[in-house]
Amino acid sequence: MDKGKALVCVTGASGFIASFLVKLLLDRGYKVRGTVRSLTDPSRTSHLRGLPGAEERLELVEADLLKDGAFNDVVKDCQGVFHTASPFFLAGVTDPERQLIQPAVQGTLNVLEACSRSPSVAKVVVTSSTAAVAYNPKRTPDTVVDESCFSDPDYCREMKAWYILSKTLAEQEAWKFAKEKGLNLVTINPAMVIGPLLQPTLNTSCEIILKLINGSKTHYSNACLGWVGVGDVAEAHLLAYENPNASGRYLCVERVAHYEDVVETLRKLYPEYPIPTECEDNGSPKATPYAISTRKLQEELGLRFHSLEHNLKECVESLKLNHFTPA
Repeated sequence: MDKGKALVCVTGASGFIASFLVKLLLDRGYKVRGTVRSLTDPSRTSHLRGLPGAEERLELVEADLLKDGAFNDVVKDCQGVFHTASPFFLAGVTDPERQLIQPAVQGTLNVLEACSRSPSVAKVVVTSSTAAVAYNPKRTPDTVVDESCFSDPDYCREMKAWYILSKTLAEQEAWKFAKEKGLNLVTINPAMVIGPLLQPTLNTSCEIILKLINGSKTHYSNACLGWVGVGDVAEAHLLAYENPNASGRYLCVERVAHYEDVVETLRKLYPEYPIPTECEDNGSPKATPYAISTRKLQEELGLRFHSLEHNLKECVESLKLNHFTPA
């Protein structure tokens, strides 16, 4: 592939992961067509227009995920499409169908429909999540979570885990559609993504780290989450696109860690901040990390992860630079 001439599309280009992906693509010589909700909102465009190579090789267009046919012209002449656009927030969900599920599911299908109609699109890489993988009540403590696992939608509904449900349904429908249409689809399934911010606004995953260092939390959660750096997630997307043998799903997780490990690392790096020292008492035993396999991503595509400590430091330094942290 002649990267200097290849045109690729990135949906939701102003997002946390997508912004890094756009930067990486431009750095590697690609031409990029990125979709945003509004071309007049500087919070969605200015950081992208300022990237090296953007003036010559970045085109930004408006597109509505829920509008039928909105992506037909967007993906025209593109050789590859990276679909990253999907709402991600955990609090303030009052209408999960409208706020999370419909944009994730119908938005993905609208993009894939446009790709299936375009003779130029050779591969589609969809940003899914370990949310679509790891949440299943049948998973035993000794289960190793891998690409064969899917979260249980009924369990998600019972737990009112609406974001997890949205990602699960969106990926399931994406695979069903790809099989029916013969679409060359790959998914990248990252865990909680942290690292430096390119966009001027605070995203959900980095906000979690901010709350651990700015004194707004007195206790850390009794929970285990997967963690990964945003740069590694962007790299995984590009590796999946460029490798002609890439197929199926790829779990993108540096490690699964208890919040205790996260706050201990933060305290070591930033003793000056009011980082909580005690775990919340939710009446449950201490949560234990589950086992997850990233062998497929590392062995097939050759990705090497940066450490949790590295990613936390990059995240906090960026929060400081963007004046989110205490003085």
